[in-house]
Amino acid sequence: MEKIKIGIVGYGNLGRGVELSLAQNPDMELVAVFSRRDPSSLTLITEGVQAAHMADILTYKGKIDVMILCGGSATDLPLQSPQIAAHFNLIDSFDTHAKIPEHFDHVNKAATVGSTISIISAGWDPGLFSLNRLYAEAVLPKGETFTFWGPGLSQGHSDAIRRIKGVANAVQYTVPIEEAVNQARAGQGASLTTRDKHLRECYVVAEPDADQAAIAETIKTMPDYFADYDTTVTFISADELQEKHSAMPHGGFVIRSGETGLDGNKHTIEYSLTEDSNPEFTSAVLVCYARAAYRLNQKGESGARTVFDIAPALLSIKTNEQLRAEML
Repeated sequence: MEKIKIGIVGYGNLGRGVELSLAQNPDMELVAVFSRRDPSSLTLITEGVQAAHMADILTYKGKIDVMILCGGSATDLPLQSPQIAAHFNLIDSFDTHAKIPEHFDHVNKAATVGSTISIISAGWDPGLFSLNRLYAEAVLPKGETFTFWGPGLSQGHSDAIRRIKGVANAVQYTVPIEEAVNQARAGQGASLTTRDKHLRECYVVAEPDADQAAIAETIKTMPDYFADYDTTVTFISADELQEKHSAMPHGGFVIRSGETGLDGNKHTIEYSLTEDSNPEFTSAVLVCYARAAYRLNQKGESGARTVFDIAPALLSIKTNEQLRAEML
């Protein structure tokens, strides 16, 4: 079996998760990990894999089939994805929902010029949850869809806090409000606002002499991340963060309540997800979409795609014949 050659861009929690996931996919092999850090400072899990500096990424053109980008949506991916799409097929997990159309356009232009395939926003939300929203609304066009996240640690929101001046480290938890969840399941959630559905809890380690009040205000007013939610900011020590907040569980659910027929027969579709490790699960999603990107590019396709554009069979290592026999 000729293996799909993969590169990882960024070696934080998500990058390490991708490396672990690749080990479970026998049709893929990891070729190199790229970082802005000194490559000699990286300790990779997979033997024989090269660690390289981001500045050297173009020297791997023709040696890597798909790059999996593992940077943050706040500042990394808006720059990295278009730059890399001009030269490599790629997958990213861009998760700033309000800016996805803009991000798609930038990546699409670069990928079209470079004759590459880029699948953006391919995590679990956006990503798998997006598909469930689409399927449920298509089946039940008369109704309402609600998405609840958590309780769990959000990688993207935590990363956004860590980029704030004066923040040494931070984590953010998204917590669904139980009353809102019950209203959605009962088909009575029409009036729910963004603020009604979730709380955001932030635990921050500030640098010495940092202005904690300014940090808290920056977090609470950050557009697209915290401004539309009731947000608490608690400052803690680095030791407490390590002791109490080093695990990364997450999950959530998509609920669609709708009606059919003349008698208003009611139906509820619910998709739920529970994760012990948010980065490892997100990584597993990115890896299977890397398979799809490779296959599409092998067929001569180029440009940006989202999960809406990818046929499910392209994600699986199994043949179409196996899928029809085993899963249909």
